[in-house]
Amino acid sequence: MFNTRAGEGLVLNWRGPLLSAVIFAAAFALLLLMAHQNQSNTSEIGSSLREDPYGTSLLFDSYRRAGYEVKRSQDEDSLSDQDTLRTTAFFIGGRPFSDWKMQAGELHIGERFRSRVEGFLARGGRVVLIAPTWKLKSESQGWELDRKWFETAQELQPTWISADPSAMPERSEDMYLGGDAPWLQTDAAWTTLYAKPAGSATSPVHVHMAMRRVANGELIAASQQSFLLNEAIKMHPNPRLLDFLAAGRPVIWVDETLHGLHQDEGVLWLVRRYRLQAALLLFWLTLLTLLWSMSGDLVRRPSRDPETQIVRHGEGPGVAARRLLQRSIATEQVLPECWEEYRRRSPQDAQAITLDPEWGPRLRAALAGSPLLGYRELGALIAERRASARGLSRPDRGVVTDSTISMKADPEEARIK
Repeated sequence: MFNTRAGEGLVLNWRGPLLSAVIFAAAFALLLLMAHQNQSNTSEIGSSLREDPYGTSLLFDSYRRAGYEVKRSQDEDSLSDQDTLRTTAFFIGGRPFSDWKMQAGELHIGERFRSRVEGFLARGGRVVLIAPTWKLKSESQGWELDRKWFETAQELQPTWISADPSAMPERSEDMYLGGDAPWLQTDAAWTTLYAKPAGSATSPVHVHMAMRRVANGELIAASQQSFLLNEAIKMHPNPRLLDFLAAGRPVIWVDETLHGLHQDEGVLWLVRRYRLQAALLLFWLTLLTLLWSMSGDLVRRPSRDPETQIVRHGEGPGVAARRLLQRSIATEQVLPECWEEYRRRSPQDAQAITLDPEWGPRLRAALAGSPLLGYRELGALIAERRASARGLSRPDRGVVTDSTISMKADPEEARIK
């Protein structure tokens, strides 16, 4: 933007923005390359967001279309950062191969995972465990979860089971069971959501989905994931069931670490893990501002005010000229600005140079010429005028002098000689 009114013009300095944009683009491209490389190093085999018929990507696509925010996590510790009152955490299958330890000769699997789930439930979170592949037992919170399979080989056919009307919303969809679906081992603290008659005296029903209160949160468990697979949801959508699982919480957090998908702990991981987005943005803004200021200023052109000081005390003409250039004054205006400043500081000497029959034409020629040659000619005229005023050269011709003219130059003006 340019404004050509005297004293109000702005001259855009394009070097600073261009340099800043180039550096920012290079750094941003490097971060994108790091993120792409990190993603390419992870395998999608077994992921909860697989798009083949045996994946569950349609489940979370349905949540996105319904307005939920879906977060895919490859960081075990990120669960502790979630807002428990607004988040439903999904754990679908998988096995924590690195989460085991030997204690007193016994093998303990999933201790770290159980601790994460306990902490999330204690803070009021909602957890949906789909087809857990190991036994979980929380002695501190008093809940236990395990799956049972038929002891003898039986040829079972896929089937659909109805929801318990006393626990599920009205008109809830049926649940699809695979041919070899296991069932949950539950106690009286669990509320049955989906169950199938077992035809056995010891176990009259097989529970395939149940829920219970745990500390301040809620835990839902399903024995298998057939009813959430892409093939099942595509053929038989179940919006009421999905809304029930989310319980109206707007954030869906999906764990991927149980499938072996872990994010490399690089720069991007540190930024997201410790929520440094604002600090990183502030760093970039500071850097861009510094680069801009180093390459030149975008400032208002000095107004023609007698009180305005452009040439500071103790600065030589070279420093003053550079300061004028840094103020983004157009090149052709540098010399007129210098003469205007001199005229304001020494009006009588300037008048004498202008009215002198020899100096006047030289002054007008200097102002009309190139900035460098004109600046030298202007300096020579000022030096001649001062020498004449001190009586070291010819007296002024045709110029009315004033006895009040100071014969002593200030220290700054003496540097221009």
